[in-house]
Amino acid sequence: MTRLDDGPFFHGTRAVLQVGDRLTAGHRSNYRDEVVMNHVYFTALRDGAGLAAELAVLLGPADAEPHVYRVEPTGDFENDPNVTDKKFPGNPTRSFRTSEPLVVVEEVVGWTRLTPAALAEWATRLAALHESNAEIIN
Repeated sequence: MTRLDDGPFFHGTRAVLQVGDRLTAGHRSNYRDEVVMNHVYFTALRDGAGLAAELAVLLGPADAEPHVYRVEPTGDFENDPNVTDKKFPGNPTRSFRTSEPLVVVEEVVGWTRLTPAALAEWATRLAALHESNAEIIN
């Protein structure tokens, strides 16, 4: 298996997970409910996973809480085309996706939370994306 990055790797979500849980493709997108995802997304940046967790909470039920987990890919993975080259040259966000499971290694604490102002800005951005029916490269 060729690795694009040595990690460690992180996944941000509103889901409550346990060590050993396997994250698999085939679930609905946090960003477009009608899209079933063919991949599981992750990053080598702890705070990048924190951002993903915060966004998942913004789009989830009112009682949702953000969680960041250290994960380990079980197979090959590729650069996430939703943010690499399409939006940023190369992969400065160190964002990846895989069709193989990710295994939860541990929950991570101490990641940087967004400020209330940043959360409000992201809520506005997400609403605009939803209204524009922005494409998800799946």
